[in-house]
Amino acid sequence: MRYVTLMQLFEHPITQKYVKRAGLAHAISTSYHAFRLAKQKQVNPDLAVKAAFLHDMGHYTWYRNGQWDFDLYKENDIHAIKGAERAHKLLIRLGEDRKNAKQIALAVLLHTDSYLPAGDLDRNALQEIVAQADELDEEPSGKHHYRKISDTKARKKIAQLDEWIDAELAKAVNEEHEKSEV
Repeated sequence: MRYVTLMQLFEHPITQKYVKRAGLAHAISTSYHAFRLAKQKQVNPDLAVKAAFLHDMGHYTWYRNGQWDFDLYKENDIHAIKGAERAHKLLIRLGEDRKNAKQIALAVLLHTDSYLPAGDLDRNALQEIVAQADELDEEPSGKHHYRKISDTKARKKIAQLDEWIDAELAKAVNEEHEKSEV
């Protein structure tokens, strides 16, 4: 059962502010990678796509002398911490199941090790999917955060993901039902 759709997340003002600031095209592309990886690894695609979509909502920019400074950003980055907090609050506000909200927030938190001194994480399958999906869409010097997508195209891609997730979840329910009848 889905409590909150990707479209509901997209349309919320908090998402509009923070996901767009971090790169909406990147969030959507990462979500598509997460969907594919979740199917391959038999992980709940709803949780994987939501976590991938929200994974960078804690981003902020670092400037030096009026110019974006990627090195300064990497040195001071805690976006995963802030993003996990924002994602959790948003999901709860929208009515997401609390256990799902926690799993999604933890996947946002652990999608990168950039904020850890040792950079060593032990991730579960969902968390690993979000990290891999993010890596699959990365570009040098953070350029993936600056790709553009129109709201119209974004809505179409998000609606498609929602349809795919619904179909995968229905398929899983049917398979479970068939197993229980045997």
